[in-house]
Amino acid sequence: MSKLIHLLQLGRISYPEGLRIMNEVVRARKAGRVGDTLLLLEHPPVLTLGRNSTRANILATDHALANKGVEIHEINRGGDVTYHGPGQLVGYPIFDLRGALPGKKGPHLGPVDFVRLMEEALILTCKDFGAPAQRICKRTGVWTYAGGSVPEKKIAAIGVHVSQAITSHGFALNVNTDLRDFDWIVPCGIADRGVTSLELESPRNPAPTLEEAANSAARNFGRVFNLQVLATHSLETLLACNHG
Repeated sequence: MSKLIHLLQLGRISYPEGLRIMNEVVRARKAGRVGDTLLLLEHPPVLTLGRNSTRANILATDHALANKGVEIHEINRGGDVTYHGPGQLVGYPIFDLRGALPGKKGPHLGPVDFVRLMEEALILTCKDFGAPAQRICKRTGVWTYAGGSVPEKKIAAIGVHVSQAITSHGFALNVNTDLRDFDWIVPCGIADRGVTSLELESPRNPAPTLEEAANSAARNFGRVFNLQVLATHSLETLLACNHG
C-alpha cells in the first residue's frame, strides 16, 4: 500500500450507519483492498458501552433516555461508557498495525503505542486552537491541565478495537458539544474528573467549528503517523480506487 491516510469525512450520520461504514472499511482493509483510512464524522446523541463497561455508569433512566431519543449500543471497543452527540468530532482510524508506523519495534505496532500516537495527534489538534492538553498516566484520552483548585478535565475520549492487526473505533473530541449531556453517564467510568470542550478551552473568538477541528485532526494524524493525508469524497470512491 502507498504511504497514505485516506480521509473520508461523513458529516452527521446515525451511530448504526457509522458502524456499518466502519465495518465495511475494516473488511476491505483486512482484505488489502484499501489503505489506512481515517473516518471523521458526527453522531446524534447516543451512549456506547465498551468491553469494560458497566450499566451502573449510566446515570439516566432508560425512560429518560428514550424520551430524549438517545440510543444505547454495546460494542467491542475497549473502555467504559461514552457519549457521542452533536458538536463532537468522532474519528475512526482503520489502520494496519503491521505497516510502517512510528515507534514500531516488532512485526506490528502495539495497541497501546497506537493509542499514544492518537493522543499525540489530538493534543496537537487542541494546541492548534490554543487549548493546552496532555496525557495523564493510566488514564487514556486527552486532558486539560489542572489549574489551582480546578482538576484536569477530559477533552477527548479514546477506545479502540484490534482484530487481525487492523484497528477500529477510535476517538471522540468535544468541540462545541453540549456538555450537559454528559450528566447522563459517568464518562469512561471516571467519577472524579469532569469533561470540557475546545469551545470552552480555546481562547479563540469565534470558537473553533467542527469543520475546523476535523481538518486540524486530519492534518495532525498525517503529521504524527508520518503519512500523507488524501481526501476521498465517498465510501464508493474509497472502495473502488484504493487497490493494493
